[in-house]
Amino acid sequence: MSPHDAAAAGVRMDVWLDVACLFKTRSEAQRAVNGGKVEVNGQNATCHRLVHPGDQLRITRPAGRRQLVLVKSLAEKHLPKSEARLLYEDRTPPPTPEELAARELERHFWAAQPRVAPRRPDRREQRRLRAAKERDT
Repeated sequence: MSPHDAAAAGVRMDVWLDVACLFKTRSEAQRAVNGGKVEVNGQNATCHRLVHPGDQLRITRPAGRRQLVLVKSLAEKHLPKSEARLLYEDRTPPPTPEELAARELERHFWAAQPRVAPRRPDRREQRRLRAAKERDT
């Protein structure tokens, strides 16, 4: 299929989101689309919906942030990231001062949380857990 044929027919939503490097993997793009996180021209998208140049996508990112993207061109095969960025125009407005303050507050909150790696119970704790389970049954 030549690039002109792809432009006429369109490209699957999940494939284009992956190729354009808006999501790390195609399965991640599928989860986002199926979860209602992607809109095309104001309507909820489906994975099999075809994307065409001129379509406007609204992607809901974590923490409620929204990314607005205008589709400029299509591709079905993976490209270098620098070329993949040319497939779309990011029209996301810059964050407001309130959003920046909220992000900074969230960053400080998570930085203050202790990072305790989960560990396996030692032999004594295993015996105690096993005894407690046997008493409950």
